[in-house]
Amino acid sequence: MNKTQFIASLAPHFNGSKKEAAHAVEIVFDSIVRNIQRGEDVTINDFGKFKKVDRKARKGRNPFTGESIMIKASKKVRFLPAKALKEVISGDRKLGPAPKPAPVVKPVKAAKKAAKKVAKKAGKKAGKAKKAKKGKRK
Repeated sequence: MNKTQFIASLAPHFNGSKKEAAHAVEIVFDSIVRNIQRGEDVTINDFGKFKKVDRKARKGRNPFTGESIMIKASKKVRFLPAKALKEVISGDRKLGPAPKPAPVVKPVKAAKKAAKKVAKKAGKKAGKAKKAKKGKRK
């Protein structure tokens, strides 16, 4: 599954909006990257842990020439899966049903009419209040 497919699978949870799902994915990935870059571990319960690891300088071999070379020190990201994730992958634990997307709420004509009536009454009350104030001034 690539990022586009991942966003498409999340879209139903955002009322079918791929734009909102993509925004949510970007926020999550950005938060993980920024925290790892600062050197903080990112632990997600029942999923795993992302952490920054320092690799020391070491000797290696050029596979084409066989020549010995020095590989400089670097920083890498390591993912350590949580116990619950390992159990699901190995088949020792059953995965529960997938969360269902929230139902899409469509405005009903009756609700629109009721909203119009409320707005109309509020307008009438405001008009009466203005007339009452004008009458008191005279």
